[in-house]
Amino acid sequence: MELRHLEHFVAVAEQKHFTRAAEAMSISQSGLSASIRALERELHASLFVRNTRSVELTEAGRALLCEGRRTLAAAEAAKDAVAAVQGLLRGHLNVGLEQCLGVVDVPALLAKFRSAYPGVEIEVRQGGSTPMLDELASGRLDVAFVATAGDPVDGLDLRPLSTESMVLVCAHDHRLANASQVSLNDLAGESFVDFDRTWGARAISDQAFAAAGVAHPVTIEVNDVHTLLALVAHDLGVALVPERIAAKRGDHRTVPLIPGSASAWQVSVAVPTTPAASLTANALIGMLPTTRT
Repeated sequence: MELRHLEHFVAVAEQKHFTRAAEAMSISQSGLSASIRALERELHASLFVRNTRSVELTEAGRALLCEGRRTLAAAEAAKDAVAAVQGLLRGHLNVGLEQCLGVVDVPALLAKFRSAYPGVEIEVRQGGSTPMLDELASGRLDVAFVATAGDPVDGLDLRPLSTESMVLVCAHDHRLANASQVSLNDLAGESFVDFDRTWGARAISDQAFAAAGVAHPVTIEVNDVHTLLALVAHDLGVALVPERIAAKRGDHRTVPLIPGSASAWQVSVAVPTTPAASLTANALIGMLPTTRT
């Protein structure tokens, strides 16, 4: 099985279109089609269901996609290893980042990395921690800065950078605004403002309320911190957020939770534990400041 055939297959699977995949790979469409047909002949299986507008993976194609990505990642890691021995780190570095983590100045870190390793092409994607962990496991990302409850994830190494408690934020005239601390039971009957389900803080809140048997109706769902705090300040709901987010400027009150009410919010740098783990990712991690808790 030739790596270029796998590369072409993954491109078509991700683009769901032969023409767009050919453009992305800078090859002719006929050449791309021939490459896919050669791979299908070798595997004795159809990989795509083709129609005039798009293509979809067959069951065999879905099975190959995950392993194909891992194989390509391993091949890239092998190239990196040879380049490292020769004293020249090269290749690609695919970075994932959940926004507003605030523990590491990622732009400054990437600038430092680029200065040290100009031969490495850097790609960055921002999103929720949950899908980024999946992308790490599948080989689509080399390294990711994520927020979780700190629970182990199969196939991944989560290296903690910071751990913080979750707290309640509410409006100044909310009934709990002057409480010294609150339990999750105290929040029964409240409406909540919260982040998208893929964010680490949302996952921690959902898990905490489910474990306590308390309803957690999220009536407003947002994708940025400042909007969440503004909505809370106008008494449109309350929210559980990490201390770091609660400390941001805004017209809201912060109330501690009773210890043990919710898991801590852990910011980690995550990498695969497989042998294909990227040398470029390790080089980036080596530039991080001393771990904090």
